[in-house]
Amino acid sequence: MKGRVLVAGFATRHVVGSAKKAGYEVYAVDHFCDRDLCRDASEHRRFDELDELPDLIAEICAGRSFDWFVATSGAEGVTVPIRRAGTSSEISARFLDKFEIQRFFEDHAIPAPACRAGAYPAMIKPRHGAGGWRNRVAYSEDDLREWENEWPDVPYLMQELVAGTPASVSCIADGHRAVAVAVNEQILRGGKGNRAYGFSGSITPFEHPMAACMAGIAERAVALSGCVGSVGVDFVVGDDLRAIEINPRFQGTLDTVEAATGQNIFGLHVDACNGVLPASRPGAGQVCARAILFADRDLTVHADLAGLSDICADMPWPGTEIEEGNAVVSVYGRGQDRTAACAVLDRNITRVRTYIS
Repeated sequence: MKGRVLVAGFATRHVVGSAKKAGYEVYAVDHFCDRDLCRDASEHRRFDELDELPDLIAEICAGRSFDWFVATSGAEGVTVPIRRAGTSSEISARFLDKFEIQRFFEDHAIPAPACRAGAYPAMIKPRHGAGGWRNRVAYSEDDLREWENEWPDVPYLMQELVAGTPASVSCIADGHRAVAVAVNEQILRGGKGNRAYGFSGSITPFEHPMAACMAGIAERAVALSGCVGSVGVDFVVGDDLRAIEINPRFQGTLDTVEAATGQNIFGLHVDACNGVLPASRPGAGQVCARAILFADRDLTVHADLAGLSDICADMPWPGTEIEEGNAVVSVYGRGQDRTAACAVLDRNITRVRTYIS
């Protein structure tokens, strides 16, 4: 065993799994506590509201020593008496504010959509929040008023609407330098409403003529940010590149990055915290696609999905009730190119749906 790690946040399964594969004994405080998280964590605690985190962390730490603390979404501001593996809470706070991200991009001449209050069409984004939740396109002042009425106490910013493919770069950084380990295509939920721009999967690598340029921009941005460990930069890829956000924590693309590159991202993350970066950008040996399946109605998952662990993750326990619109399970497909990986993904989705329908 390399050491003992505590991972805390809204969703930790991907980090817990990577840390276990890296040889660590892992403990988790998580909102979902899906079956595969409970399999990989030596012990876990589940929370409903983020304000429960400090007490549950103290509870799981009682009588134990830990080598590292890792914060995922929602836990970035938590302080614990354990060495932090990753970006500090102070730097994280800056890059959890989309207005501050915008200012950072402008200060460093990194191409990004312009802020454009009062000009339409525009993308409305809450200043705080992850995963594209509540992002919406406003085509008129009436659309903006509708958004404000729905979220009356939520600060927001408006950016020019940029057409293109959503993508991201996964970097490893030591606070001063950064190395891109993968360029990813991102899958968004689509449709209408507050979930349309929500993250719903990824394909790694993103084989695009601008991929190398994207990696270079991301490396520069992350190196300037002061972030440490696993850090992501989101882009929209159209006629040119526009950087959208910096994510100062492990990203939802971790699974496809590891499967495509053969790299253990948690191991690289800890190495970076110790000042060691990859010598070069790793290549990809295959393409991996992940899709998150969402409930099209209120449902109860009765089936035991443990036998499908080779093709899915975030597996709910039998008897789990899931509301319409919420995530059910993640499904994977792998192949030698994007077409092959997506074909396998489609077959696996069909297979998994027979268990949860």
